[in-house]
Amino acid sequence: MMLAKLWAPALTACALATSIALVGCSKDPKEAEKAAAAQKMPPTEVGVVVAQPQSVEQSVELSGRTSAYEISEVRPQTNGVILRRLFVEGSYVNAGQPLYEIDPSINRANLDSAKAAVVRQQANLNALQVKTNRYKQLIGMNAVSKQEYDDLVAQVKLAEADLAASNATLKNAQIDLGYSIVRAPISGKTGRSSVTAGALVTANQATALVTIQQLNPIYVDINQSSTELLRLRQQESSGNRDGSTNRKVRLKLEDGTYYQVEGELAFADASVNPDTGTITIRANFPNPNNLLLPGMFVNAEIAQSVIPNAYLVPQVAITRTPTGQAMAMLVNAKGVVEPRPVTTAGTKGENWIVTSGLQTGDKIIVDGIAKVKPEQAVNAKPYQPKAAAPQGAPAQGAQPAAKPVAPAQPGQPAKAADQKATSSV
Repeated sequence: MMLAKLWAPALTACALATSIALVGCSKDPKEAEKAAAAQKMPPTEVGVVVAQPQSVEQSVELSGRTSAYEISEVRPQTNGVILRRLFVEGSYVNAGQPLYEIDPSINRANLDSAKAAVVRQQANLNALQVKTNRYKQLIGMNAVSKQEYDDLVAQVKLAEADLAASNATLKNAQIDLGYSIVRAPISGKTGRSSVTAGALVTANQATALVTIQQLNPIYVDINQSSTELLRLRQQESSGNRDGSTNRKVRLKLEDGTYYQVEGELAFADASVNPDTGTITIRANFPNPNNLLLPGMFVNAEIAQSVIPNAYLVPQVAITRTPTGQAMAMLVNAKGVVEPRPVTTAGTKGENWIVTSGLQTGDKIIVDGIAKVKPEQAVNAKPYQPKAAAPQGAPAQGAQPAAKPVAPAQPGQPAKAADQKATSSV
């Protein structure tokens, strides 16, 4: 014990000297750099895509509504009482198919009267013509005066005119009798009938008996801003874009799905709506199954132009400066991060359309862009998009859901699983 007490001051002094020496060594710059190099982290790993130029078809998504290809509001063209309806409401009818039957009694009586008038006028004309031929022979023998013969010729001409008028009346009566059967003017799908049997209708009344709409094909009326249309035409005229695309149109329905058949632009209105500042564009779509109905709200994707030598870059790889300048982070030949300003011209799917600022073969950082900064050495690897987890699958590291615990019966002890769950809570 006495020996330990004697050596304690000496050991304390040695420990103090050693710590002072270590502190003095740590102040050496070269040794500090070596220690920092030993503790330096490996380069950050990033996922990159290689820039490749291509011709990109740019499209714009605009809202619109569907409208029938042809619409016919069927009205009666004669007066009478509806005897019966000859079609099923909501069914498809062909042009010329009977729709309603109007009581033809009055029209048939008018037709008979017109026929009798024609017979009477024809008989009168025949009598005058016979008398004229007889006077023509007598005038040569001076048996009748020239005045009497001229009056008879005039009566023949008046009788011919009366016969022509009676024939016209007869044709009108025949047409009116034909109007007793109301026929479909176009082929299409019928709506709800506004009249039933026994209703009195009049010619050219304001209320339509039924409306027929042709739904195959069907129109989609789209509104586009006049400013956007002007900008597009200016770019086409300057040669920055190719406007020779076939202008196909795709439809996104109200439930978010795409219509399976593509349509084509039919025409663009020649004037701008002064109230909305838009131009109406009409597209034509096949509709064999009548999936599209008039009045539906849709979104139309219109292929407007083709941008040559453009680059498709994932949207996560492009950032914006406070001034709005688009920036991309590249990995240069030295493996160092290099910021590059770029110019974008809209989006296509999940990618930005970059028109300038990139060169063929540039390595654009997509994955890990938030972990790097300019002039930082990185380890570039090809970008691999992450596959979406299947719906309903548990997240990584999540604990499986506990099974429901059955309540204990009165007078019985709880099961071990119940006790364990209670203790864990």
